[in-house]
Amino acid sequence: MTNKILHIAIAVKDIEASKKLFALISNATASETTVVSDQKVKVCFIETGETKIELIQPIEGNIGVAKFLEKRGEGLHHICLEVSDIELALADYKSRGFRLIDEVPRIGAEGHRVAFVHPQSTNGVLIELEESSRHG
Repeated sequence: MTNKILHIAIAVKDIEASKKLFALISNATASETTVVSDQKVKVCFIETGETKIELIQPIEGNIGVAKFLEKRGEGLHHICLEVSDIELALADYKSRGFRLIDEVPRIGAEGHRVAFVHPQSTNGVLIELEESSRHG
């Protein structure tokens, strides 16, 4: 059901400084920084072949990423897995005992349908499921 890792997200305090750093590290180009209003974050992607690096910075009103940064500091926030049918994937994860943050998909940073699996059921790693547009 999972096709590949789409991106690895890193929570950062200053997206513009981090964008320069990770573009330099990966010798790749970073996308423009965009705001995902409903999630209250700024994001940008760094192309690194098939798997991207997503940088996320909380903006005013964000609780989750801000709390993450306060508690853990900058670092790995989540891993995003591609799925071909997000409703089917959510039902499968739930039936296998995984705790879901999202019972219903929402729209993610790149306009795809996404949902999150709670890190308490995945060894402390937040998992994002993303239904790629070519599949749905």
